[in-house]
Amino acid sequence: MATRKPGTAARPGSGGTKSRDKGTRGGRPEASATIAQPGNRPARTGNGRGGTGRSGTGQGQAQRGRTAVAVPVAEQTATAGPPPWLQWTTWILSLGGLGVSIYLTIAHYNTALTLACPATSTINCEKVTTSPQSIVFGIPVAVLGLAFYVFMAAANSPWAWRMSWPPVRWARVGSVVIGMLFVLYLVYTELFTIGAICLWCTSVHVITFALFVLIMFSAAAGYGAQKAPAAAQA
Repeated sequence: MATRKPGTAARPGSGGTKSRDKGTRGGRPEASATIAQPGNRPARTGNGRGGTGRSGTGQGQAQRGRTAVAVPVAEQTATAGPPPWLQWTTWILSLGGLGVSIYLTIAHYNTALTLACPATSTINCEKVTTSPQSIVFGIPVAVLGLAFYVFMAAANSPWAWRMSWPPVRWARVGSVVIGMLFVLYLVYTELFTIGAICLWCTSVHVITFALFVLIMFSAAAGYGAQKAPAAAQA
């Protein structure tokens, strides 16, 4: 068995009893030699600062921002305009009725003008336009028809159809209803009171009936009426 001389220290790696273990210093583990680099920092959990808590707050703020923008847009009202064919058809019919009304008004005040109309036992324009029933409330029926179609030509123009002002819509509907009732009265008068039919007056009656159907169809479909505001987006 080898002996150690007094004053002689045991060398590292030798089999002495006081040799130090590798990686230890005084019995405590040495600090790790690996140093964390700036790019290797561990991700913080949701309980730390700037973690899930801040992310959730940012999403909440973004959601509130989207809601604040969506509400005013949803509250805007819109109008549903009629199709172009209905706009132009009603306007052309109104202009046609206006032209016939102008012709009948001129013929009423100008006795030298003879209406282009056959004179038979059933069809006789002169007999109708010169009868006592051709004046209502002291106003010639031709003048009433002229005033009616001046308004209808304006109210049924494509520009008026695009207006969302409710009084325009209700004035159009109310006028055509009154006009249709007056037409029924005139037809009854021609058939059972005067006993003759005026072709020019009949053309105005047909135009008024066509306008009545189209305008009432438009009102039933909701054309020109304001839509209810859409529900606000969440």
